[in-house]
Amino acid sequence: MTQSNRDTQSLQDVALVVGGGPGISSSCARLFAENGMRVCVAARNPDKAALETLEKTHDVRRYACDASEPAAVAQLFGNVVRDVGTPRLVVHNIDGRVPGIFRKSVIEADPVLALETLRNSAFSAFLVGQQAARLMLGNEPDANGARGTIIFTNASAALKGFPSSGAFAMACQAKSGLAQSMARELMPQGIHVANVPIDAAIGWTQEDGTRAHRLAGTTVDDNMADPIHIAKTYLQLHRQHRSTWAFEVVLRPWLEKW
Repeated sequence: MTQSNRDTQSLQDVALVVGGGPGISSSCARLFAENGMRVCVAARNPDKAALETLEKTHDVRRYACDASEPAAVAQLFGNVVRDVGTPRLVVHNIDGRVPGIFRKSVIEADPVLALETLRNSAFSAFLVGQQAARLMLGNEPDANGARGTIIFTNASAALKGFPSSGAFAMACQAKSGLAQSMARELMPQGIHVANVPIDAAIGWTQEDGTRAHRLAGTTVDDNMADPIHIAKTYLQLHRQHRSTWAFEVVLRPWLEKW
């Protein structure tokens, strides 16, 4: 690598997306890379087809990580710093629910699965946020005075606990509380923290060009959130002027009932 290439690379922001799938994570990775960032994506299974494609088309680095394990998260961030540099943008995009907890009443819900949901969602958000903050505090402030951005994807359950969804509501609202505490602590130190509840099904583009959700079906008349535009919101959050940093941005389609 020539000196000029090294200098160019050093000017690029590093973005890390934790949670890897064909929806929000892939859309973020593509958009961030197209905007000149060096992008890394971490997932329990980094060999998913969507992530392999991102590596080929957008030079996205893939990492294996169980984000509910403290040692694994610490190792992930260490590897990212070693390979590409300290992140200035970190997105925690993990739903956290396990199959056996879906649509279970509070009487039926398995406590083991409820705890696993909390570990996968709120606890993993804590681990990722903690490592991101530790590293970002060492970043030099940019022209906007910012050292970095941490974004937490959240869900409708962050705002309203639905029936037969107690474990997920508990996890989402815990993540909201974590994000709010981190924002109050870290924003004065130059780290923008944002919580983004998405109050909708997310319909990502299928091979036939339609958008669909695995449970809600095919998107009709933009009745589902489009991950491409969610990613644009995340990039805009990262670029916001510090005089108007948004903490909570709720995204919902125009047809979604509040």
